[in-house]
Amino acid sequence: MQLPKHVTIIEVGPRDGLQNEKSVIPTEAKIEFIKKLKKAGLQEMELTSFVSPKWVPQMKDAEEIIASCLDDSRNLVLAPNRKGIERLYLTNCKAVAVFVGVSESFNKKNINKTTTESMEELKPLIQELKEKGYFVRACISTSFYCPYEGKMDEEAVLHLCSTFVQYGVDELSVADTIGKANPKEVYSLFSKLKKELPNTLLTAHFHDTHGLALANVLAALIAGIDRFDTSAGGLGGCPFAPGATGNVATEVVVYMIEELGISTGIDLAKLMEAVDVIKPHLTRPIESKYYRLHSPK
Repeated sequence: MQLPKHVTIIEVGPRDGLQNEKSVIPTEAKIEFIKKLKKAGLQEMELTSFVSPKWVPQMKDAEEIIASCLDDSRNLVLAPNRKGIERLYLTNCKAVAVFVGVSESFNKKNINKTTTESMEELKPLIQELKEKGYFVRACISTSFYCPYEGKMDEEAVLHLCSTFVQYGVDELSVADTIGKANPKEVYSLFSKLKKELPNTLLTAHFHDTHGLALANVLAALIAGIDRFDTSAGGLGGCPFAPGATGNVATEVVVYMIEELGISTGIDLAKLMEAVDVIKPHLTRPIESKYYRLHSPK
């Protein structure tokens, strides 16, 4: 079994992890959470998103978060459409994430557009962003299963990913949005993506709904993937994906990867301190077993 020597963890807790929290978390707590995560060694992070506060009120302080948390690391902001990207242009952030669902039904529920309509809208935006020197990540939702349509066709996922690469994106984050994929499916898809898109950054994004997220991380590792989206404390869930639970916990993934002899550059003790900061503001308990075993609080 050939595994990479180093794995990059992209922390999505401040955005994907917090977006579904029912109580509004104070901006100061989010900022402290982000800064603690950075001190733990996380060099790539989703800070926030430029979405309508009407639909995702947790993200209404996006500009303030960006102004307080930008540094020399890769700080990503989700901007799903022209309105969000125009807000992005008013900040100093130079890395952006766009997204689209493989599933037409999920896409309609999420942003009221079909997948085809979304891609038509995103094509000129991505080209514009690249001309302006931005790093562009494309998040591919429902890459394995959809809460409305069931199992996704693998060829449809490969086609959508290839189209984004043709548009000029730098990275693809391929997501098991509802946490239903199994290791066999994960290995199959990521092996094909590695073969077809060898010059694109490929990132795996797993949710732990059925308890298979860590097994899926290992399957992706074996397929050659060395980048993973994770969320400190296992925070997360999608407001437009019924039944989806939290993202795979950063600390659990880091622990397993380090135990396999692969470096991540992340300090687990400091990571626990970051989770301690945000925990009092959450409406749900921290499910991460590693956190429950090792947190000093």
